[in-house]
Amino acid sequence: MARNKISVIGAGNVGATTALMLAQKELGDVALVDVIEGMPQGKGLDMLQAMPVYGCDVQIVGTNGYEETKNSDIVVITSGLPRKPGMTREDLLKTNLSIVREVTEKVVKNSPQAILIVVANPLDAMTYVAFKVSRFPRERVLGMAGILDSSRFRAFIAMELKVSVKDITAFVLGGHGDTMVPSVQYTTVGGVPVKDLIQKDRLESIVKRTREGGTEIVKLLKTGSAYYAPAGSTVEMVESIIRDKKKILPCAALCQGEYGIKDLFVGVPVKLGSKGMEQIIEFKLSAEEQAALMKSADAVRAVRKEADALLG
Repeated sequence: MARNKISVIGAGNVGATTALMLAQKELGDVALVDVIEGMPQGKGLDMLQAMPVYGCDVQIVGTNGYEETKNSDIVVITSGLPRKPGMTREDLLKTNLSIVREVTEKVVKNSPQAILIVVANPLDAMTYVAFKVSRFPRERVLGMAGILDSSRFRAFIAMELKVSVKDITAFVLGGHGDTMVPSVQYTTVGGVPVKDLIQKDRLESIVKRTREGGTEIVKLLKTGSAYYAPAGSTVEMVESIIRDKKKILPCAALCQGEYGIKDLFVGVPVKLGSKGMEQIIEFKLSAEEQAALMKSADAVRAVRKEADALLG
């Protein structure tokens, strides 16, 4: 039986870590693509040589072209520049839109049946760009953000209560950024609502830290951004699709009326299976959380309009 094929575009910290984790879980053969000559080849070879240590039977190849990505089942797009000091959000959008557009065109040419998972920032806008350029159905274009934000939320709650992360269920909805909506209402610890276990002011500070999770790491690293948690979050999406697990995971998906949102990629709970997005799961939010989600959607809409103008 032929193995699945997964391509990771961008061999920087997020891309390379994602490729390694995919191989360690034996989710499929991996093609790692980057424009820097020798870099993906070197990283790919290094990973391949680690497979006997892990006891994993997969092939990993690094390449500067897209020939090796042909007929991929899933393509993860991590390409794009991180925001640098003095760079405006508009500068970042313009630069990364150009990169994601070109990457998507090449991916579609080689893997017309693939499912796309976008990790490049600004996340919601870049997922929209991949959707527009690929012309794929919405089921096959998703953005990775909600799992990462929810994982941060779960980690902070586990630290606060000194409990296992396995006992914590959390959903972070909305755009990936300052307006994200950690749903306190649907966050539980061993089935018990988190608001019954953590005092309101303390819980609010945990929510704030979740919103600023990426910024906190950037400040500490000084020369980069998070990559272990983003890579792990991406791999969870890939695994649910490849193994048809049908997990309910928060992902950036194209809403067509769900939660009162239309024609926007925002973080919502999604059932992920072999067809990609198999369903957006709708649950009733509190009036406060619904209002926060609409505010987040408005922020995403503003960036999408900028992206539309640049796409022409």
